[in-house]
Amino acid sequence: MKSKKNIQPIDFDLVEKWLENYCLDPLTTQDDLIQFRIDLYETDQEWIVEALLSEFDSSEIKVYIEEKQLVITADKVSTPSKLQKRVRTIKFPFEVINQKVTANYINGILEVHISKSEKGLGKNCYITLP
Repeated sequence: MKSKKNIQPIDFDLVEKWLENYCLDPLTTQDDLIQFRIDLYETDQEWIVEALLSEFDSSEIKVYIEEKQLVITADKVSTPSKLQKRVRTIKFPFEVINQKVTANYINGILEVHISKSEKGLGKNCYITLP
């Protein structure tokens, strides 16, 4: 019989400090210019990652959660010999796979919602865009 992995509660003070540091990190600004811009928001119920991907169609975007990170990949073939690929990885101070994660893409903006209270699958997976 397999034992279930112990799911640790989220330390919200640690997340608040991480969010503050992430927004002040100069590498975040550099990636906003080189790859694509992302913004992080917090509500009472969830954290929201917003990515500006207006030059991509929803079929060209992949959202993957792996342990403590969210990986957003956008691939576009602009000509037969040219592939435009952009990737952003956001590392969280908690296991994202243990939270419910949903995503939607409307008018060039990808929104990834990470629930603070609802539990997820507990494993690495792709998040399907509607």
